[in-house]
Order: sequence, then C-alpha cells, then structure tokens
Amino acid sequence: MIKIPTLHGSNPEAKRKEIKDYFQICYQRYESLFHLVSVEKAYFQKADPLRHPIIFYYGHTATFFINKFKLAKIIDTRIDPKLESIFAVGVDEMSWDDLNEKHYDWPTLQETQMYRDKVYEVVNHVIDTLPLELPITEASPWWVIMMGIEHENIHLETSSVLIRQLPFKYIKEDRQWQECSKDNEVLENKLLDVTSGSVMLGKNRNAQLFGWDNEYGTHQANIPAFKASKYLTSNAEYLDFIKDDGYSNDTYWCSEGQAWKAYNHVKHPLFWKEKENHYMLRTVSREIPLPLSWPVEVNYLEAAAFCKWKSKKLHKHITLPTEDEYIRLRDENQVDSYIDWTKKGENIANINLEGFASAVPVDTYKHGDFYDIIGNVWQWSRTPIYPFDGFRVHPIYDDFTVPTYDGKHNLIHGGSWISCGNLATQKSRYGFRRHFYQHAGFRYIQSNYEEKVVTDYYTTDSIISQYCHFGWGENALGVENYPATCASIALEVMKDKPRKKAFDIGCAIGRSTFELARGFDEVIGVDFSARFIQEAERLKQDTVLHYTMPTEGELESFHEVRLAKFALENVRNKVSFWQADACNLKPIFKGFDLIFAGNLIDRLYDPQKFLESLSDRMNDGGILILSSPYTWQEESTPKEKWIGGYKRDGENVSTLQGLEEILGTAFRLLETRNVPFVIQETARKHQYTIAQMTIWEKI
Repeated sequence: MIKIPTLHGSNPEAKRKEIKDYFQICYQRYESLFHLVSVEKAYFQKADPLRHPIIFYYGHTATFFINKFKLAKIIDTRIDPKLESIFAVGVDEMSWDDLNEKHYDWPTLQETQMYRDKVYEVVNHVIDTLPLELPITEASPWWVIMMGIEHENIHLETSSVLIRQLPFKYIKEDRQWQECSKDNEVLENKLLDVTSGSVMLGKNRNAQLFGWDNEYGTHQANIPAFKASKYLTSNAEYLDFIKDDGYSNDTYWCSEGQAWKAYNHVKHPLFWKEKENHYMLRTVSREIPLPLSWPVEVNYLEAAAFCKWKSKKLHKHITLPTEDEYIRLRDENQVDSYIDWTKKGENIANINLEGFASAVPVDTYKHGDFYDIIGNVWQWSRTPIYPFDGFRVHPIYDDFTVPTYDGKHNLIHGGSWISCGNLATQKSRYGFRRHFYQHAGFRYIQSNYEEKVVTDYYTTDSIISQYCHFGWGENALGVENYPATCASIALEVMKDKPRKKAFDIGCAIGRSTFELARGFDEVIGVDFSARFIQEAERLKQDTVLHYTMPTEGELESFHEVRLAKFALENVRNKVSFWQADACNLKPIFKGFDLIFAGNLIDRLYDPQKFLESLSDRMNDGGILILSSPYTWQEESTPKEKWIGGYKRDGENVSTLQGLEEILGTAFRLLETRNVPFVIQETARKHQYTIAQMTIWEKI
C-alpha cells in the first residue's frame, strides 16, 4: 500500500527516505499511465476540446516542480525555460487560458521524456541535499516538494480521464491498469435514515498530512435528519432515466444543463458507447459491455437532472447532498480516516489504486449501513466550493483554489478508484466545473436542508483589495489614478502611430489594460499573480467587482467597481487577461505596437532578461513605456541582477543609466516623466511615491 508520508516525526533522515520513495513511486506511476497510449501522434490530439492535448499534461507535472522550486528559491537554475513556459498553465479551462493550438509549439514526446528525466534527477538531488527539520510546516521548502508530488497525483487522475476520451485505436492494454471483470446482480437502491447531528469541517495547521489551501480553516453546521441512498447510483438505475426520455425532457435540466446538452448533442454519459441494441463502457484501456452493477459516471448537470426525474418518480424531494450532508453521512457511519485505514493496511474501499483500474459493483465495499461512502467513484455535491473561515493561500501556489471560488465549481467527495495521496484523504476538497467529467458519480438523498454558501463575495484578501483600490479607487490625497494616468500618457504618445495591439505587463487588476483599450483594437494584460488575473477577468465578465478596505482596527469599508461608471463597458471585448511570468513569456506574445510595464522592473527576478526580450515582441517604430519608483530589494531581485541603484567601480549607477545600456541598441529614449501614485493601506495611512516613466521608440 502506497501512503502519503506524514509531516511529523523524530528522525529527519528516515523522513527524507520516506519522501524520496514516495516521490519516485508517484513519478513513475504517472509515467506508466501514459504508456497506455500506443501511438505518439495521439499525444498531440485533444481528447477534450476544452483541454490541452495530453502531451501538455505529460510535461506539465514535471514543469510544476521546477517552476515552484524556482519560485521558492530551492534551485537557482531552470532546466529549459521554453518548456517551462509552454507547460506552465492549463489546469482548468479558465476563460483567459487561450486553448487555440496555433499558439503552442509542442515539443516531441522524446523531448518531453528527456525533460521529465532531467526533472526526476533534479528532484532526487534536492531531496538528498536539502536540510530537513521536523515537523514540515507550510513555510518549509519540503512543503513545496510535497506540493509537487500531490500535484502530480491530481493529474494522474485527471489525465486518466482524458486518456479514456482518446480514440480507442490509440490505446493498448496493460496489466498494471486492469479493470474489474465482475458485474453483480443489480440490487434495488433504498433510501436509509441518517440522523441529525453537527459537523465540523476544516483542517488544523499542524495536521499530520499535507493539504491544499482550501482544506484549512473552520466550518461548523447543524444538519437535520435526512435520507440517503444505500448505494451509489448504478448504471442500471441511470439507464432507467435514459429509457424514460431523461435526456430529451428539458424539465429535468437546469438552464446550464440544457445549454450544455444542446451544444454537445448529449444522449447518454460520456463513457457509454451506444451499439445497436446495447451500450458498451469505455474504461481506461478497454471497451466492455456496460456493467449494470457499477456506479454510473456523469457530470454534475446529469446527476442533478436524474435527481429531478427521481423526485417525480418517488413523489419526494430528491437531490444531491451538500458537502455538510456528505460529511454527516460519513461521520455517522464511522468511516476510518486515511491515516487509520492505511495504518491497518486494510483495503476498505476501491481507492488509492488498491483494487482495479476501474469502478467495481456498488455493493462491494460496505461502510456502516451504506456502501461506497468513500472510493469507487467521486460523488457530486450541490455545494459550490467556497473558503472556510481562516482560509489563506499558499504563496508558492496562490492560484490553486482561488480561481474556483466563482460559484461555478462544485465539490466532489469520497475519492475514486484512482484517487491517490491527498485525493484519498477525508479532508480533501476538490471543486470542478459542473460540465466537467471526472471518475465521478453520485449518491442521491431526500432532504429539505438549505445550505448557505456565499460565492458572490467581497474580496477581503488584503493584497488583492489594496491593488483593487490602487487600480480603481480614489485616494484621499487627491493624486490622479496611476494606471489610468499611465494609459492616458500612452494613448497620447501613440496618437500618430498604429494602434492595433498593446501589451500590458504586470497589469494587476486590469485598470491600465481596460484604459488602453479605449485607443487600441486589442489589449493583452498579463500578471504573475493568478489572483490578480482572476479579479481582472471577473471584472471583464461580470462588469462589476466588490472588495473591502480596512479603515481602522477591525473596521472596514466596502467598495464596488463598475466598468460602466468609467465608460469602459464597451471596450471589454477588446481585452484579454493571461497569467504569465514576465521573465519567461510565451513566444506567442509578439507583434505589439505598444508595450507598457508599470511598476514592474524592480520586482522581477531577472529584469535584464525581461528587457532584452522586448524588442522581438514589438513592431518597428513601436513604443515601449516603463514606469517604476526603482525600489530595488533583494527579496524580489538578487542584488547582482539589479540594473541600477548600486555603485560600479566607485561610481553611482542609476536605473535610467542601466535602462539606456540595455535598451540603447534597439530603442531610442524619447522622454522621461515623473508620475506620482498613492497606495492606501487604511483610511489614514497612505504611501506616496513618485515613479519615473521612460518612453522609448523601437529603432
């Protein structure tokens, strides 16, 4: 049995070996999954139109180690900056993640494998040499190592779903990935009582196992009694819904479900293959006659439609459980925690790849009075993922959960047959878009419980709020809004030049990006922080944004941004937002008439590399505008990378001199200006700064 190493212990060297063994097993297991793909060209086909080809996912998990190690300053040197850019982002089909394949120059499978081999060596070396103190805390570099391993475990599961969607002719069988051959007699599903009780959710910061940011904090609720189905919904039970015109009767489907169903012309679950008079089931590596006793695998929209149909048939209020109700069901039936059942070495569920590479009959694993409370397939809930009280992001992976706090990602519970590591633990929380396919099914319940979850929330993260106010608010000192002023100057400089395409690097919450769109056909805003990009994208899509600002002590003020107030609503379709590393930008960012980088260069880990890359991204005669207060700090930029603010041969070197030395061969300096700005911390605490703006023309 492969188990997650605990974060506690008394012997650092034994823990080092435990983590190394865990890394190696997980890394090699991930590669073995892709060995099911028999033809190289299949790596470059989209199994799902909203996802990347699987070559991306093969490289992505390795790149994650290097990118996070670099960010955490565990390593100094990258392996391949180009691949580490190509394979960096694409986990969720976010609206700012352009999946147009002409934008990607994928490496060959051999190149990707060579890269994975190099990463394997680097991670092993880091594990062998990095000092280790126990317990491992969130501040420890070892937390980042565990983060990389658990990130790959997530993609083990999501990649297996994509491989199930590849054309069957490209797949080969493998004994390591053998599905169950058993199909039991179909049993009647029954609704059983679950008594009332309180639930306590959330994880302590000193917990024994690694966790993702959304697991920490606290949430408590009192749950009234309800009834839950004894078994997960089987293929046989779901087939009754299909035979009763479940997919053609729109009264069972919400508006989102109707739109999804019509767009995809859906008539049955994704992994079912319709033959003449029967259905086949596509497993990871085979097509088999549909096992009627196995749990059905569907998305949330299908599960919710079934529940409406079931309500009509039973004349009862049938629905999917909330997160709280799922936890109450698990608690009442006293399902062992991950640590307990792995310690015993017992196989108590179809989980953690301890059984088959597929689901098994729904009456195989009993938990109290119910079956499959954990394992077999994930179970959809009707709860959109939300943060617990005390939630905070981890600085090394600030975009793991925050982009899913949008009311459009629902929680799944219990794990599946391939859920390994953190996914198999009782504290795990994963939210997916409702049309998303995982190895997920559902258990229905009879309940009138009304859950109160706020997803249209005010942004309270202090950094996000501060940048929202910096970009969109007014300050008490009467200084003009800085990003709006910079954009106005840029449009003034560009008035007699082509204005087709502009690039806003370090766009934060997007004010300058939107303002530039007043005069450009297209504006792309990028920022290293996915949280900033999320808020900018939220504003683009919803045209409104809410945030709070501290006033004094525990008091705070509430603010609303509306694009219409700034006369920017009509330009939002000219704007797009991407998460990106300014020092490692994708090759697709090119052909710009204007590049603006506001308050950026003194926050980069390699500003010279960034500056030297700009000429190739610009059209001849294009304008480059840089603004910065030149606040050089070693926390952001190693001192040897500073381009000014130091002495050389006993003489002062200013940042303007450094800019002229780096940019002088490709650009001509047109002018400099001083542009003041104010950052508000509280109602009575403001930081007044004067940035220098330099305006350059490409020669």
